[in-house]
Amino acid sequence: MTRTSVRAPAHARSPTALLWHPVHFLSLGLGSGLSRWAPGTMGTLAGWFLWPLLVHQLPIEWLLAWLIACTGFGVWACGVTAHALGDNDPEAVVWDEIVALWWVLLFTPANWLAQGAAVALFRLFDITKPWPIRMVERRVKGGLGIMIDDLIAAVMTLFVLAVAVHYDVLPR
Repeated sequence: MTRTSVRAPAHARSPTALLWHPVHFLSLGLGSGLSRWAPGTMGTLAGWFLWPLLVHQLPIEWLLAWLIACTGFGVWACGVTAHALGDNDPEAVVWDEIVALWWVLLFTPANWLAQGAAVALFRLFDITKPWPIRMVERRVKGGLGIMIDDLIAAVMTLFVLAVAVHYDVLPR
């Protein structure tokens, strides 16, 4: 995976130094994006562990509103944190993984096998970036670019999961 760096602004800091700020704290996945090993996977796992807190506390209408708000917030916040770090798409910014996985889990059967498959498929698509993910990632920059490739990976994950559930590969 190649990262295109931009010239760091004068105020650019390390991701750890940004944790005190609420916007950066969320963009960095509550700190999960600071992992030295596979920050995107750590952000995805953080999203998976947070999911039960959302799904069991909010009615579906509120959950949908929450996910829409988190997606819109992510476009802005991920762009702000990327700018502060002086990188177009810093690995430490994992809010995009968290929110995209929440969208996947919303439509995934509520069992460990299906959810585990969803997490694995999502990571596969996010890491390998098959078409159209790689094309969109190269063309769309800023916070929208950071969020959209993960949202496309989420849609691809949901498609594969739907086929697997339809053909009884995964339980409903």
